Amino acid sequence: MSDARKGILAMVVTCVIWGLSPLYYKLLSHIPPIEILTHRTIWSAVIFTGLLLFQGRLHLLWSAMKPGRGLVIIAVAATLISINWFVFIWSIANAHATEASLGYFLFPLVAVLFGRLIFAETLSRLQLIAVGMAFCAVVLLTVGLGVAPWIALILSGTFGFYGVIKKQLTLGPVVSVTGEVLVLLPIAAVILFNIHSGGTGRFGPDQLQDSFLLVLSGALTATPLIMFSYATKRAKLSTIGLLQYINPTLQFICAVAIFGEPFGFWHAISFPIIWGALAVYTVAALRQDKAPSSAV
Repeated sequence: MSDARKGILAMVVTCVIWGLSPLYYKLLSHIPPIEILTHRTIWSAVIFTGLLLFQGRLHLLWSAMKPGRGLVIIAVAATLISINWFVFIWSIANAHATEASLGYFLFPLVAVLFGRLIFAETLSRLQLIAVGMAFCAVVLLTVGLGVAPWIALILSGTFGFYGVIKKQLTLGPVVSVTGEVLVLLPIAAVILFNIHSGGTGRFGPDQLQDSFLLVLSGALTATPLIMFSYATKRAKLSTIGLLQYINPTLQFICAVAIFGEPFGFWHAISFPIIWGALAVYTVAALRQDKAPSSAV
């Protein structure tokens, strides 16, 4: 198998894990989201630090964690990703998985918008059309439901700003994420200590199923990220971008077909507009990808 095909396969598996993750978090819906988040942080820190130690790259982490601009950037990124994780976990537990999937459908378009607003990147006509369609869909959904799709906006917005912040770092994805979870680790430890001091913690020998699932959150975080890093080094970025739509598509299927969440009239209008915007965006991305090769 060629490296490109290995990269594509890794990306597909990564997106399937992310897309089916609502099934996992639904199993933990009886546990407060903040408690799940603390375990996700702690066990991710264990796995990522162990991986860097095994690879002999732990010195890169210590260099990145020295006081200074780099550590501030890591701390900001950690704050954004923790908000993203918490809102996603909360949305699954509270029957808002459909709106969460909308957030990840919106993310590529939000990323394009941030590129224009923050980095003054030039947008093609098709990209402008795609962003405009997404804006119209959000307005329609807000007017129709009488409330803005805050979960979708928070998820896409925090992940979009997370990408903006990460562009300021020269660290690889595993090193930077390890730094982020280590920044969050003391806070997570204090919160978890208080939870268990109050006698409501769901981790221990008398709760083996919950304990196993909570430990699994570390692997569920680390494995797809490592595979994503592997894929981006071997497959075309345009291919990576297309395959990422597997994630929100599977989340949407989980929400509507498995969890039985309502999909009403305004959803039926807004979601197809979003999908159409993504189709336009994809055409624009493919054109950009072919432009350099056609000029050679």
